[in-house]
Amino acid sequence: MSRRYDSRTTIFSPEGRLYQVEYAMEAIGNAGSAIGILSKDGVVLVGEKKVTSKLLQTSTSTEKMYKIDDHVACAVAGIMSDANILINTARVQAQRYTFSYQEPMPVEQLVQSLCDTKQGYTQFGGLRPFGVSFLFAGWDKNYGFQLYMSDPSGNYGGWKAAAIGANNQAAQSMLKQDYKDDISREEAVQLALKVLSKTMDSTSLTSEKLELAEVFLSSSGKVKYQVCTPDALSKMLVKYGVTQPAAEA
Repeated sequence: MSRRYDSRTTIFSPEGRLYQVEYAMEAIGNAGSAIGILSKDGVVLVGEKKVTSKLLQTSTSTEKMYKIDDHVACAVAGIMSDANILINTARVQAQRYTFSYQEPMPVEQLVQSLCDTKQGYTQFGGLRPFGVSFLFAGWDKNYGFQLYMSDPSGNYGGWKAAAIGANNQAAQSMLKQDYKDDISREEAVQLALKVLSKTMDSTSLTSEKLELAEVFLSSSGKVKYQVCTPDALSKMLVKYGVTQPAAEA
């Protein structure tokens, strides 16, 4: 029955479903997973980089983590070309707000603004939904540290811990079991790496397959976005017992 309704983004099926939006979510389910965890002193984002071919030149820039403004960053799962358009849109909106009001844009307002753009692509003919989900991590003076998840439909919600991408259901259930309200940033990193090690398709975790970023307040009280280097990430994996130390020749 769905064949009559799934070719258009703007037509509901008799069950009240928008099939194109569901197909976009299905595409995200095949992408490298990303996990976000809210701690008392920051937000941790960890993403899995899909290595499609050993002949592919590894990117020097981050593939899953993006800085939107000084106080907001995001992790991505889905079609990267779609994500680039939305990230650029979010960056422009954040700068416009700062230019107009001389202060950083509140995190939820930025997320809602971007989700309004995504929702428009589910409502008008001739367009397809963006095949990408985001985890937004940020800090503002109103609500402190925040973590939001948004999907192709334009829906978003605040989360304490969330997973998007491949095996997100399994990762979400593990996070539900192990997450604690008073978790520290270091414990959040440990939990994220543990969950990813058990839900990733590959058998072993290495720094080449992972990206880790944190949003936290520096000692001077400024919001800081920091991406973990491959060397530091390798040490973390060994420290938390996720991988074994390399044997000396």
